[in-house]
Amino acid sequence: MKPEAGDREGRATSAAPTSAVPESQEEVTAVHSIPAFGDARDWFPRRRLGLFVHWGLYALGGWHEQEQYRARIPRDEYARRIHDFNPVRYDPDEWLDLAEEAGMSYVCFTSKHVDGFCMWDSAHTAYKITNTPYRRDTLAMLAEACRRRGFPLCIYYSIADMHHPSYPHAGRAYELLEPDPGDEPDLERYLAYVEAQVRELCTNYGPVHGFWWDGNVLGHQDPTFNDLIRSLQPQAVINGRGFSPGTLAPMKIGEGDFDTPERASVYDGAIGELPAYDRPTEACQSVGIESWGYRRNEDYYTDAHLVRSIDVVLARGGNYLLNVGPRADGTIPEEARRILRHVGAWYRPVCESFDATTLAPGLVHNRDVLLTRRGSALYVHLCRPPTGTAVILAPLDRLPLSATLLNTAEPVDAQVEVLPDHSLLVNAGRPCLRLCNLPVNRLPATALVIRLEFEEAP
Repeated sequence: MKPEAGDREGRATSAAPTSAVPESQEEVTAVHSIPAFGDARDWFPRRRLGLFVHWGLYALGGWHEQEQYRARIPRDEYARRIHDFNPVRYDPDEWLDLAEEAGMSYVCFTSKHVDGFCMWDSAHTAYKITNTPYRRDTLAMLAEACRRRGFPLCIYYSIADMHHPSYPHAGRAYELLEPDPGDEPDLERYLAYVEAQVRELCTNYGPVHGFWWDGNVLGHQDPTFNDLIRSLQPQAVINGRGFSPGTLAPMKIGEGDFDTPERASVYDGAIGELPAYDRPTEACQSVGIESWGYRRNEDYYTDAHLVRSIDVVLARGGNYLLNVGPRADGTIPEEARRILRHVGAWYRPVCESFDATTLAPGLVHNRDVLLTRRGSALYVHLCRPPTGTAVILAPLDRLPLSATLLNTAEPVDAQVEVLPDHSLLVNAGRPCLRLCNLPVNRLPATALVIRLEFEEAP
């Protein structure tokens, strides 16, 4: 339905929201302004928001997912936790219910973190979930729920391993200071172990849509690992932290399918000058400031900080993976649950501003906003805390047919006029578009997104 024209006082009226989810390769290309994969991996840019889950033996300590490494807990002492890990309240459907409430459409699960403990029934180690009092394969349970619900499953796997006796420890990050007595360090033997586990993960758990390597502090390069994943799971996207050429450290970008900037935040400086991503990117962030795994006394990011950082990344064409750390019993802490629900309450009404849109840099002088567009619709993202109740979009001087605050579906006052101050600074006395009387004080813990509908693209 065509939006109604603005009223005679120079104010625009609201219009019904629209949404376009990319399905074809051409539409996927339009989302990111970068080439699509052109194969089964094209699910990735269609599903923009995902749930990251860090869960393992470290949940018992309630301190940090790298507790063994950071607190220098002896291996044998830490490994005794296997006798106490019994997540009797684990329910993968509850996790996916919460993810859907948050507007998320895929999940990434830590199968093995730096402590080396395996959250699946691996045939290649006794250090695994099925040798705990719980006895059940937590990854198999999640994979089954994902299959049943059509929810893409991605798997995190740490190359660094503080438990395996063949891993060549040398005091680097996520390693023992030196091998333990009785260890037999052997890189080739350890890599054979990794290969066997990757094959296992990509064979025994149904569709795997992504493989999230981490912790290649060895700096070892071998593209056959990614080749193996692609041969077994062709729809899987693979990040750049593994064994691909170019990977030198856990935070460096290698030659994977996508980049993984970590702890994404609201960017300082001129938001409006940020470019679109030039290759597939998935920013990752945890709801907790101190830890990715469960932390008993966690400090949490504010709602506003998280939704604005998500807004920045999605507007630039990236994906966003938001993490929670379940307790040792398998339940997600209530504050993390509340945050995810808040994210969903923000994301669902504004998601059309990310679907099949492109970034529109340089259209206005205002560097505190990002603009995305699709067809004749222009979306104004207030990614930084607003300092006033109006947004000036000089030199744009066209009155839209309608202006709608997507967060609440209420109309926004839009006027074209010459402004006494801004016109001298940025617009040389010419009229410009002004969005005014925004409910910034009523909606402080969010990122406002305004849809402007024009006769034709500005």
